[in-house]
Amino acid sequence: MLRVTLIGCGAIGASVLELLHGDADVSVEAVVVPSDGHGKAREVLDRWAPSARLIERLDASDAPALLVECAGHAAIQEHVLPALRRGVPCFVASIGALADDGLAQRIEAAARSGGTQVQLLAGAIGGIDALSAARVGGLDTVVYTGRKPPQAWKGTPAERDCDLDALTEARMIYAGSAAQAALLYPKNANVAATLSLAGIGLQRTQVQLFADPAVTENVHHVHARGAFGSFELTMRGMPLAANPKTSALTVYSVVRALRNRVQPLSI
Repeated sequence: MLRVTLIGCGAIGASVLELLHGDADVSVEAVVVPSDGHGKAREVLDRWAPSARLIERLDASDAPALLVECAGHAAIQEHVLPALRRGVPCFVASIGALADDGLAQRIEAAARSGGTQVQLLAGAIGGIDALSAARVGGLDTVVYTGRKPPQAWKGTPAERDCDLDALTEARMIYAGSAAQAALLYPKNANVAATLSLAGIGLQRTQVQLFADPAVTENVHHVHARGAFGSFELTMRGMPLAANPKTSALTVYSVVRALRNRVQPLSI
């Protein structure tokens, strides 16, 4: 039995708990949530993980077999880095946070000092294994284009540039590097950061983001070229019902990684 601590009980965390309910191999023993979110989190735990403890933070004596981040960028600084330094292995879902200057290096240093490992989860995008393998032989270009319904861009800088509710055709809301995309659209651009870390880096990976009233799904398109040849990948992911900024596949990615951790045969 793999006993884990989960950071976050929002749309992603709650969905993970639901999918793991009754799992014979993975047990969530504690969930880390700020004190002002305990009421709502307790309702989720009572339904899907009634035996799990609800805590505000890991203290120095806590040493879960695995710490799983599903809470957003701030949780990496507050919870993941200290846990890594204490030797606790971690999964990170909020990969867009690694666009922050130097954070990837700090995560690596923390894991190295604690003699442990942090795994970055692929989330809403596929082909990460192929892209990482292609990097070995040499990658020249990686271009990511993301399309989401206009409502998925609410609460982002896109609202300053156009009336999202009035769009009748696709509108490009961003074009530039993955580094800047992940900072401007942290809840929408985790895919760009993931591709960058697997491929040619945040500065060289090019990103185009569209608000498109013609789509009901989150559409991800990747084009990569290098010494290996080239590939194109298009994915149409259904948004998470509780949060249209997030693809449902992100939740499934977390659960898959957890189950792979305990299965005798994994892929």
